Amino acid sequence: MDNRSMLTVGPGMDMPIMHDSDRYELVRDIGSGNFGIARLMRDKQTNELVAVKYIERGDKIDENVQREIINHRSLRHPNIVRFKEVILTPTHLAIVMEYASGGELFERICNAGRFPEDEARFFFQQLISGVSYCHNMQVCHRDLKLENTLLDGSPAPRLKICDFGYSKGWNPPSHRLRPDKALPLHESSVLHSQPKSTVGTPAYIAPEVLLKKEYDGKIADVWSCGVTLYVMLVGAYPFEDPEEPKNFRKTIQRILNVQYSIPSYVHISPECRHLISRIFVADPAKVPYLILSFYFINPFLGLLIIKSRTIRQISTADNHG
Repeated sequence: MDNRSMLTVGPGMDMPIMHDSDRYELVRDIGSGNFGIARLMRDKQTNELVAVKYIERGDKIDENVQREIINHRSLRHPNIVRFKEVILTPTHLAIVMEYASGGELFERICNAGRFPEDEARFFFQQLISGVSYCHNMQVCHRDLKLENTLLDGSPAPRLKICDFGYSKGWNPPSHRLRPDKALPLHESSVLHSQPKSTVGTPAYIAPEVLLKKEYDGKIADVWSCGVTLYVMLVGAYPFEDPEEPKNFRKTIQRILNVQYSIPSYVHISPECRHLISRIFVADPAKVPYLILSFYFINPFLGLLIIKSRTIRQISTADNHG
């Protein structure tokens, strides 16, 4: 018999919860953090390896955990870690996910120092594919960083976005089951975050987030993607002071001033430099609407280029079409 019941841990969080904790066997611990611990487990029924994040029940089941479950479980994309189920144990809420055996993209860069442009492009294309899908599904991640991008174990690794604890969704989950049912991007203003929502990791945060203004989470995600691309190419964060990389105040000021440079020893194409310069702009209102679905890949160069039209131009063309 299917031993399931309904557990309510917050608004919109009714879901079937499995009680048979014997389904998975422990392989080893693979990480820890403020949330608790993550373990590599084996499904006894299928022999599949899964990652399980254990969160202590009670006060720990807060808004972030609710967001993670509600938003993550609605997403199905090859560049997003697959959400599988939630298991209730006597002491913990356990989130079962796809296991990415290749570790963090951060570790790969640390080992390599930095990537050649071809390798950086290979991973960046996968990153924007996953982020674009999230945006089409009306979900902003809001904490994109190298530590939240995992790799599978294949020779040409597939990138997997994880950790949706700071994510924000526009539609209720039932309305986010199909990308073609999502609102047009220029109509999804509810994805804007209020000033109090200064979330994310400092080195990756966009200027408008630091200014504590209402901001578009989609554009803030694009900024974080730009930081990720820069780190892959340069091996350092774009807005940290080279002389004082741990000086948080200087980092914030350099972000607000969009003060960065690409070292002379880093050889990248003009197209790549142009892409970075289009992402790193202080005032998002002055930038072409950098939602990732307006990226396309030039089939001859294999380089990422942004279409030059703004949302306003697109809307005008559509209205006269």
